[in-house]
Amino acid sequence: MTEVDWAEVEKKVAKEAFDRAYQREINALLQEVRQRASTILELRDMWQLHDFLSARRHEIDGKYDYRYSVLIFVFAGLVKEGWLDIDELAGLQKDKLTKVAALARM
Repeated sequence: MTEVDWAEVEKKVAKEAFDRAYQREINALLQEVRQRASTILELRDMWQLHDFLSARRHEIDGKYDYRYSVLIFVFAGLVKEGWLDIDELAGLQKDKLTKVAALARM
C-alpha cells in the first residue's frame, strides 16, 4: 500500500476529510477535559488529568498521519472509530473507498 497514487482532486478530498475528523476528535477531547477539570478536588485528580492528556496526546499524534502511503489505513481507523463517515470520502477513487470500507469493518 506504499505506492498509492493520489490525484489532485483526491488530495483535496482527503485533506478536508482528514482535517474534519481531527477537529471532531479535538473538540470532543476539549469537552472531556473541561468536564474532568471541573471535578478536580485534589492534587491527585490533577495528576490523573495530566496522565490522561499525555496518553491522549500520544494516541492522537500517532493516529493522524497524513502521509499518502498510509492514508487508507488512517481513514479506515477514523471511520471505524466514528470520527469520519465513509461518505465524507466521496471523490476518492472507487478502489480506495473499497479498501477503506473493508479495513474499517475489520
